Amino acid sequence: MTAAVPAIAVPAFALTWWLGCYLVGRDPTRPLLWRSAAALIAYAVAVVAWTLSPASALAQLLLCVPALFWAGVAAGLLPRAAPEYRPANRGWPILAAVFLVLAAVLPGVGKLVALAPLAGAMVLLMRYRERVRPTALPSALAAAAALYALGLVVVLAPIDLGAPVLVVAAIGLDLLLMGFLVAVADAVDAGERLQPGLGRALIAGAAALLLCGGPAVLTMLAAPGLGAVTLLQFALVAMVVGAVGCAGQLRAGLDRLAFLGDERLRQDRAALLLAADALPRRRERHRMIALDAEEFQRLTRRALEDFGDVGRLLRNPLVDLPAVDRRLAARGPGVAEQPLVRAAELRAVLSEHVLRLKPAGAFGTTEEWRYFNTLYYCCVLGLRPYRRRSLPDGLDRDARRAVDWFRRYVPRRSLHRWQAEAANMVAAHLWRDLVSTDPRWLAGAGGARREPVR
Repeated sequence: MTAAVPAIAVPAFALTWWLGCYLVGRDPTRPLLWRSAAALIAYAVAVVAWTLSPASALAQLLLCVPALFWAGVAAGLLPRAAPEYRPANRGWPILAAVFLVLAAVLPGVGKLVALAPLAGAMVLLMRYRERVRPTALPSALAAAAALYALGLVVVLAPIDLGAPVLVVAAIGLDLLLMGFLVAVADAVDAGERLQPGLGRALIAGAAALLLCGGPAVLTMLAAPGLGAVTLLQFALVAMVVGAVGCAGQLRAGLDRLAFLGDERLRQDRAALLLAADALPRRRERHRMIALDAEEFQRLTRRALEDFGDVGRLLRNPLVDLPAVDRRLAARGPGVAEQPLVRAAELRAVLSEHVLRLKPAGAFGTTEEWRYFNTLYYCCVLGLRPYRRRSLPDGLDRDARRAVDWFRRYVPRRSLHRWQAEAANMVAAHLWRDLVSTDPRWLAGAGGARREPVR
């Protein structure tokens, strides 16, 4: 092992492992982030295998695995309204497994067959590039995918373009770019800022790399040819940078262990940590005025979906709505600066507008009740009617009747469609209240704005 191998392999491993952990830590419930993280972590494992045995079939196969997860990322970025969205996301894992087997069986250049799902998914994504946010994302991902494919060709084919470890590192740069673009897409979709939180996480990751990666490189050089020592050094780096990338989840887990017998203390600390994590990701108040009607509608739908998640509501730009400000002003001075109170008031505002959809009279399941039922019982109360387990205690008779109605007569697809339509109605009510409070919302940088359709 030459000195250049660990000097390049350790930073490539650490940075991709850190970014994978960071993406999962951003929002563990987002499949898109998991797919991107899996691509990065698969590459990090490939770097370990390449360091131990550069010409091995296992190392070559592992370098192809990120392409399969990258195909899943491209499928997840398709517009939800696109007819190919559901088939692509349902069929992607099956295709990935099939092509992984093919890549494992075929020798050398034949492993490039793993690029086929990625090529198909990127073609599909480019077809809908004008409907993807941000609009430059598909082109940037396609360019990174092309460079990644070129790097794989150089590694697997008998082409001599310099030191192989540099080509492997170049593949890592492409994957880091992919991970960054996915983080941008996630931040845009959530209406959040990316730079402050990512910058802080990057500084912490770089510090961990310097403190842990440097000694790891020196140890590998001091014990050349000892595979067990090399594996232990990579494992140590993985634990340190992984803890930095998933710092929020690690803190929450430590609190559950350290304060096992004090439920109130755990809840208070969890609320404070949620607020601390949300503050760097909240969009600035002065940018709220730049929202157009379509984005406002989308953020309203997201806020209703996240009704029971305080952390996500804290990061939603709608916490700065004038309606929320009015409710906070009624509470007295100083309350407006408390993020958790803002999230609570946003919940109250959303609840009020959901209740406006309730028809007069006793509970019903007719057509006029469908919008209220889908939002109130599935978003506000947080019921999951299709989960096959006992209902939560304390539900009233109407809630149990609603769950039974959903299970018996409402297909999942209909429920999701009604929920989106009802959320658009709530967005229209909020928009009218917004523009009547502050007329500046009526005009944007590009001209007159369209009111959300009821």
